[in-house]
Amino acid sequence: MSIKNIVIIGAGQAGANAILQLRALQYTGTITLIGDETHLPYERPPLSKDAILDPENTKLEILSVQKLQDLGVRHISGTAVVSIDRDAKQVVLANADRIAYDKLLIATGGSARRLPALDALEKHVYTLRNLEDAQALIPVLQPGRRIVLVGGGVIGLELASSAQFRGCQVTVLEAGPRVMGRCAPQLLTDFMAQQHRQHGVNILLNTHMASCHLDGEVVKVELQNGEVLEADAVIYGIGIVANAQLAVDAGLEVDAAIIVNEFAQTSDPDIYAAGDVAKQRLANGQMQRIESWENANRQAESFARHVMGASPLTEQAPWFWTDQLGANFQFVGAMDAEQWYVRGEMESSGVLSNFILFGVTNGVITAAIAVNAAKEMRHLKKMVNTTQAFKMEQHLDCSLALKSMC
Repeated sequence: MSIKNIVIIGAGQAGANAILQLRALQYTGTITLIGDETHLPYERPPLSKDAILDPENTKLEILSVQKLQDLGVRHISGTAVVSIDRDAKQVVLANADRIAYDKLLIATGGSARRLPALDALEKHVYTLRNLEDAQALIPVLQPGRRIVLVGGGVIGLELASSAQFRGCQVTVLEAGPRVMGRCAPQLLTDFMAQQHRQHGVNILLNTHMASCHLDGEVVKVELQNGEVLEADAVIYGIGIVANAQLAVDAGLEVDAAIIVNEFAQTSDPDIYAAGDVAKQRLANGQMQRIESWENANRQAESFARHVMGASPLTEQAPWFWTDQLGANFQFVGAMDAEQWYVRGEMESSGVLSNFILFGVTNGVITAAIAVNAAKEMRHLKKMVNTTQAFKMEQHLDCSLALKSMC
């Protein structure tokens, strides 16, 4: 079948990369990009960091107007898709316009998981998912302001880092026993919590909010232990909910997110999904939804390659990064390794150093973390993806280059 019309719903990372990959693979048909935001496609990772700390010099744009024109893309912005007519192979816009597709990519991302008790307050409560959210935080995060962050995941800690850098008094409330508990080993998360505390961030673990209310311009947050925190603003980040309602209404297979195979293909062979909205069925049968920049890009590329009949991507261990307190942390592989080993010193004279963590299961390297050692990540990825045997005397010897072990 000749593919003449490709429609992409969602003008974020996955949607933008899908366009680039399609054109790189010599697709010459029509591409229509539909986004409910009024912006051009832009990067999300800087929103919790540089977009707040240095907005004037932070470039977020992925595809400019000129680039979209050069790529021959029809961009419909500020318009939502309200339904998918699978029988007619058309998407229906909020203004009732219909756009035909031969292949459709859903890349609608996710929305912040809500806390109704905080949402009920009329002001001084924030979340972070888009550019407007980041811009709204800039005047809030001012020196001396008391900021309570609900949620000690990656975004929560990145915001804590940005807020303390801007001179705020920061408290993080984490319901679990450790920060970043879903995506990093305890050896590192305990260390990261310690680093934040050394920078003046108050981290409260195993802590739940019981209630909250406004007292004039102050938000009073009551904890389950009876303690009351006073805040000038509360920011919460307790995960996301996949924007999968379009798929649900269209009768696609959905389990909290849109189920896709290794080609990013849904239960309808002409409809694909990529990014935070997609949950992939792995070769071992497990279901996995990965919220990362790299995963959005890879699933978008998988879609483009499958549509164009190109060879599929080789399966690789997931990779992501976070920047906190002026340090760069990069992760590859499954973070549930049996044992973790440190190469180098985690701290030197009280200052965060550069070091490597190896995650080892059944004698092989299944994960690795590079802290302030980005140049080593290419070698660590190779070790993880080839499940290299771990040799303590070799891998932990800082006098031996990791490159020589690959």
